[in-house]
Amino acid sequence: MSSALPRSLLVLGGARSGKSRYALELAENSGKAPVLIATAAAGDHEMAERIARHRAERKPDWRIIEEEIDLKGALAREARDERIVVVDCLTLWLSNLMMSGKDLNSAGEVLARALPALAGPVIFVSNEVGLGIVPENDLARRFRDAQGRLNQRLASGCEAVVFMAAGLPMQLKPSGAGLRS
Repeated sequence: MSSALPRSLLVLGGARSGKSRYALELAENSGKAPVLIATAAAGDHEMAERIARHRAERKPDWRIIEEEIDLKGALAREARDERIVVVDCLTLWLSNLMMSGKDLNSAGEVLARALPALAGPVIFVSNEVGLGIVPENDLARRFRDAQGRLNQRLASGCEAVVFMAAGLPMQLKPSGAGLRS
């Protein structure tokens, strides 16, 4: 790694852009005990298979926490100076909140306000869903807008932000020397 890992990092990008791989490699190369907070809910057979595949791919030194809703609580419990936490991903967490009828704006604010109090470094993975066409249905438009607002809140609160495209990291915040996995 060419520079020290920030206390909080947001890794954004589109589907299959390399976000998770980048975040996991940063964590593995950090010298800290890696913790993954997985937010996926196995709502269908394909997602259940995907979750099982991701579990099998994890190296044995990873501590895996599955938390679909109470992300702030999981972070408070798991973030420690000797650990590095990867949250994969904010998009699925937001979807879980939306399907549970939660107040998305409030949840995003609560998460953003919790960042300074975390006791150890955290890497958040999130999808950038606002670069495509305007969705044709109301639910998809509300989700896209909520995701954009959440990404803005976290980007503002995190020490560093990286945008992934085609597996290539582009550091957005702070400007200067890049983070390397």
